[in-house]
Amino acid sequence: MMKYQYCGHSGIRLPMLSLGLWHNFGSVDPYDTARDMILRAFDAGICHFDLANNYGPEPGSAETNFGRIVREQLAGHRDEIFISTKAGHAMWPGVYGDGSSRKSLMASCDQSLKRMGLEYVDVFYSHRYDGITPIEETMQALVDIVRSGKALYAGISKYPADLQQRCYDYLRSHDVPCLLSQYPANMFKRASIAPTPDSNLAVAARNGSGFICFSPLAQGLLTPKYQKGIPQHSRAARSTGFLRLDQVTEERIEAARQLMGIAEERGQTLPQMALAWLLNDARVTSVIIGTSSVEQLDDNLQALRNPAFCEEELRRIDRILGKEGIAM
Repeated sequence: MMKYQYCGHSGIRLPMLSLGLWHNFGSVDPYDTARDMILRAFDAGICHFDLANNYGPEPGSAETNFGRIVREQLAGHRDEIFISTKAGHAMWPGVYGDGSSRKSLMASCDQSLKRMGLEYVDVFYSHRYDGITPIEETMQALVDIVRSGKALYAGISKYPADLQQRCYDYLRSHDVPCLLSQYPANMFKRASIAPTPDSNLAVAARNGSGFICFSPLAQGLLTPKYQKGIPQHSRAARSTGFLRLDQVTEERIEAARQLMGIAEERGQTLPQMALAWLLNDARVTSVIIGTSSVEQLDDNLQALRNPAFCEEELRRIDRILGKEGIAM
């Protein structure tokens, strides 16, 4: 049974597991599989679906497919669904199709709503800090998107901790507090959730923002996928992608093997334990899972059956993760 947590200092509750449409929901993927995964997720209590304008491939096609599924299968359930989308990475040709300017965010929001056939999204994120646009310009765009009714809440993704605080301050001063902060986090990538005062998780918690993690399985490294080498069609084998060949190291493969042993003792698979480990910190509102099949989705859902860790398990996990060459 799905469990829900309040999102920061708000009345919004999110499922502990959310479904991300980054991969496997685009125009190059089987539509029927995407539809079945979304419907299965909804039936299992996953009411939060995470998108971005450039998700696909082709860019935008995940939103188009999602909109079709909502229209054809879930039209009567819109008020039961929490939908997020984002803008900030390269999306269309020309000088305004990338970055965090007001023009780019405003246009992206309108395009996303049109692709999905929605009047509003529940959260609209600034997908990244582009290194150029003033924080005030980007945050004011979020404020105006919320005030226009095109989004109910504002969110930020992947902002450095010092700029993260400035985002919160600006949004709060304009009566549009940041509902959600989204960051990559997993057992091999712990910086954003480190137990330090300046980690992204700590800054979010102090400011009453919910915190949602993506890439919880380290692009497949925290699965059995790479235990016997690099599969031909895996993400690491692709010339483009977010998992590079040089990240699939012997040290990490061995760490995953050792973690798998702890997971088996807990009656879990390694992916299930990796998801539960992230949720073990009560400040984490939700974890975004990415799936390629209904079966994989069902397997991930089992993480919620055994979410608790004893102190000895956590110490053993920390010893494994603290070894040289593990952190990403």
